[in-house]
Amino acid sequence: MKNRTSLVIVFFTIFIDLMGFGILIPLLPTFASKQLAVSDFGIGIIVAIFSLMQFLFNPILGKLSDRIGRKPIITTTLLMTATSYIIFSFADSFLILLISRMLAGIGGGNIAVAQAYIADVTSKEDRAKGMALIGVAFGLGFVFGPLIGAFLSKFGYYVAGFGSAAFSFMAFLFAFFFLPESNLSKSKDSKISLKLIDVKYIIKVLKIPRVGLLIVLFFIIIFSIANLYGTFALLGYKHFNFTDQQNGFLYGIMGAVGVLVQGFFVKTAGGKINERKLVIWGTVLMMLGLGAIPYGYNFIGVSIVVVILSIGTGILQPTILSLVSKFSPDNEQGAILGINQSLASLARVLGPLWGGFSFDYLGYYAPFLTGAFFTFVTLVLTYYYLRTD
Repeated sequence: MKNRTSLVIVFFTIFIDLMGFGILIPLLPTFASKQLAVSDFGIGIIVAIFSLMQFLFNPILGKLSDRIGRKPIITTTLLMTATSYIIFSFADSFLILLISRMLAGIGGGNIAVAQAYIADVTSKEDRAKGMALIGVAFGLGFVFGPLIGAFLSKFGYYVAGFGSAAFSFMAFLFAFFFLPESNLSKSKDSKISLKLIDVKYIIKVLKIPRVGLLIVLFFIIIFSIANLYGTFALLGYKHFNFTDQQNGFLYGIMGAVGVLVQGFFVKTAGGKINERKLVIWGTVLMMLGLGAIPYGYNFIGVSIVVVILSIGTGILQPTILSLVSKFSPDNEQGAILGINQSLASLARVLGPLWGGFSFDYLGYYAPFLTGAFFTFVTLVLTYYYLRTD
């Protein structure tokens, strides 16, 4: 690794922020359903608006970080995230909850910038290991966040909101005082476009050999898993009669498995196992996990299926992110990773919308089978078209 200290600092910054994110995510669907009487489709909108804001602002934040540096963007978005959680604590209507998630979505654009940060401080050979750190931070955030959220929710959902805000503000302080700037050769190109949606640039990126296919694969994978965002907790609450605490534990299992896979397997396998094989293995496991979730029968059964699913996603996401970065020009890392995250955010808009609609009108199993089908499409595209050598 070229700069291990910087990697450690950005890892802890992301981890602390995602602790706050992990506190609220398992609680959002049940809060909206029980406290605000929001419909299942309305919950899909609440979940999707977060990702819509990421879709709109990720490319801007990525390009802006190429121009003015990574640190200013990361610290500013962390403050925005903390503010959104405070608004959540006072949400007493669908509209206020929607506004809080919109602001959180803009703040969530810091993940693409964090990916660009890691690309700055790692060599191409170590890129997969560096990107896996983000997955580990996500995983740890989803181990401890839901458990903390399950505990805090006993005292009221607003307490969980304040807890989330506290973690994001701590991440801001940590980044402000300790995170060094990684983009030391900032772009001076005055022609860099900061359009809200730069269609020409997106098309240009999609035409880059191998990068375009990888971004499409990532889009399909994220859409497939995003079908669960609003519906997984509802499945537990409405179909399996799980409590908020049990739903929180399931998210914790997802996070723990993600940490183990990305923190150990992906880092160990990086450079030893062909990336194409990793993508195929990950896709098969993810497809099986998604298809089996609605048939888990009870808490133990769903837990086993969640482990299978989490192994698949734990392999897939850092591997594809690493390949996108590996085949992208060095001076456009922030912009291209921003486009990738933006399109992934669009998938996170469409996934919850379809998930909420299909759960409401087609049956509780529909979102999960949809995800399994599209993951199969990814497997076919990978097998016949993806080349990583």
